[in-house]
Amino acid sequence: MTEDNDAQITPARENKSSAIGIISYGAGNIFSLTAALERQNIQYGMIYSSDDFENYDRYIIPGVGHAGAAMQKLTESGMVEAIRSTSRPVLGICVGMQLLTQFSEEGMADLLNIAPVKTLHFKEDLKIKVPHTGWNKVCLQFENELFKHIKDGTYFYFVHSYFIEFNSTFTLAFSEYGLKFSAALKKNNFYGVQFHPEKSGEAGELILKNFSEL
Repeated sequence: MTEDNDAQITPARENKSSAIGIISYGAGNIFSLTAALERQNIQYGMIYSSDDFENYDRYIIPGVGHAGAAMQKLTESGMVEAIRSTSRPVLGICVGMQLLTQFSEEGMADLLNIAPVKTLHFKEDLKIKVPHTGWNKVCLQFENELFKHIKDGTYFYFVHSYFIEFNSTFTLAFSEYGLKFSAALKKNNFYGVQFHPEKSGEAGELILKNFSEL
């Protein structure tokens, strides 16, 4: 972590009323995320253990790479129960969103089981290029504060080989790539986005801003 990021942690902890805690469990580089938060003047700090949760009023679970490996790292971090039991807003991004599901075909792994849906692999018979990489249209299934001021059909940036199955109860927004899949989900205080808001320009940063104001 850079010295600049360390400098950001102190004011976030002093004023937890509007601070986001980024759950750090070794699941990939978070520089793009922290840079986007800084551009929006959103206070944040890092969470390294369950003891750090009380310092923040909402949380982001980032993640890139392998869902099964990410879940193993999260388990080893000792933060699983703190995530499952919180009543504060939580946002999972990309693999962080997949961790909120019941099960992933990537590593055939049991995940956090916040939402009773599965993370599946894009099948070869869809005859599409995998991973799904680039900008794609996101259609709103329900109105929600996370997508406040974001038009239906806005494009966001995706990079993923596994998708969360569409479910009419938990899918907040969907996209299509060979099939319809969940681009965003919600269950109670838990939110997830399969796309990368930190790499999706103005609309993506508005997602982060909206989350910081939930």
